[in-house]
Amino acid sequence: MGSEPPSSPQVVEDGGEEDEEELSGGEEADLRSSSGRGSLLTRRGITLRVLLKDGLVEPGDGVLAIHYLGKNFVGDLLNDGKIRWVETGQIFNSPSAWATHCKRLVNPAKKSGCGWASVRYRGQKLVQYKTTWLHKYQPSADMSLVSEEDDDEDEEEGKAAVQADEKNKNTKPGLHGMILPFPSSLPFPSLRLQKLLFTVTDVMVSRRTDRERIPVRYCTLGTRDAARDPHTLVELSAFSAINRFQPFNVAVSSNVLLLMDFHCHLTTSEVVGYLGGRWDTNTQLLTVLRAFPCRTRLADRESASAVEEEICQNLFMRGLSLVGWYHSHPRGPALPSLQDIDSQMDHQLRLQGSNNGFQPCLGIICGPYYHGNQGVASTITPFWVVPPPEQRPNDYGIPVAVEVTYVQDNFLTSDVLNEMMLLVDYYRAAPDLVQFGQYWCPDTTMMDKIKGSLSCHAPKDQAYSQILEHVYSQLSNMH
Repeated sequence: MGSEPPSSPQVVEDGGEEDEEELSGGEEADLRSSSGRGSLLTRRGITLRVLLKDGLVEPGDGVLAIHYLGKNFVGDLLNDGKIRWVETGQIFNSPSAWATHCKRLVNPAKKSGCGWASVRYRGQKLVQYKTTWLHKYQPSADMSLVSEEDDDEDEEEGKAAVQADEKNKNTKPGLHGMILPFPSSLPFPSLRLQKLLFTVTDVMVSRRTDRERIPVRYCTLGTRDAARDPHTLVELSAFSAINRFQPFNVAVSSNVLLLMDFHCHLTTSEVVGYLGGRWDTNTQLLTVLRAFPCRTRLADRESASAVEEEICQNLFMRGLSLVGWYHSHPRGPALPSLQDIDSQMDHQLRLQGSNNGFQPCLGIICGPYYHGNQGVASTITPFWVVPPPEQRPNDYGIPVAVEVTYVQDNFLTSDVLNEMMLLVDYYRAAPDLVQFGQYWCPDTTMMDKIKGSLSCHAPKDQAYSQILEHVYSQLSNMH
């Protein structure tokens, strides 16, 4: 049966314009006793507590679900009629409060959640349980009392919601697949609430081939199609092209670009890493201050948790927050695939879902060895995903280019240099290590290529080139 709320959970009360006011136990009793069971309850009087008390629903873990614009949210129904969101542990006083919160994560412009029409209990809309209660206890009641918000705005998503509910009956959603929960022994209360560190083995499910992939325009995609290749690359749109403004500003440190570019140059396989920084809610500025490469193979699930725990500790020790992720397309364009678009949308929701305020999650793709690049410099593409229109919930998210300010650091820091040497050691015996003595093009070796690309992210202190010579000599000795 249902578990009790944690000792000090965050309780969310705002449910939007249509949120029903939750009654206290005494008010419910007064409504019932005024003229017996036959007295008419107002719409706000029929709450989850009423349905629980009369046995129409039972508390339980994972019995509540919302499906909105292709995203699933799962909640626990508690003994007191409140809802606990599985993903973050937040407590909501009503279905409308929970629905509004979840829908605003996907679509910030959403004004209300239509909670009783959107939330399903074991696959069935809660509003139907209101109807059952009225038929049973107030058969003469006007059925318009059931809910003034039952506008069936999510009718198109009904089938998918039922399927998702069936799938989740035997699993605890949100604790597997894209994320790893933070170890409870680590002192990361804010990060642990986010539960965001996405498992590297799931960011790219299978290695992409080196065959040329021609990017397509977003407008040609249409509705989701299971038969479509998930590795299909999609051209980025501009915010202005979809009548939007970029909702945040971004500043990225040159040392972040240097370390990320170095990591992506080392292997012919895709790599992935995290971005640490700070989010200023007053200025709406996301500052990316540190890259954290994942020294693990994409198929190595055993080492993934240890690597992510180490990154988690590094974030905490530096007083940084997790603000995004990066990955490489070694020989292809630095554009998101359909799979990348879905991953980015999931990461945005997980990072934003830990609090009531908006917080962006930046995605970056690095293309080091694509011959369509201009010169030796890697193409580095920051991007974000805008959810599809509400009237087309089964479309893909819209990948958009993010305008970024690049900030030149004064020095190449010792921790970045140390991270570079750790990467050299990790890939030293790798079968997919880039052969830096070979030629990238007729007059440029792979070593010339990486040196030229990293010089684009040089700090102000010109001594960095001598410092990096030691790293380059290690690369030359790896064959």
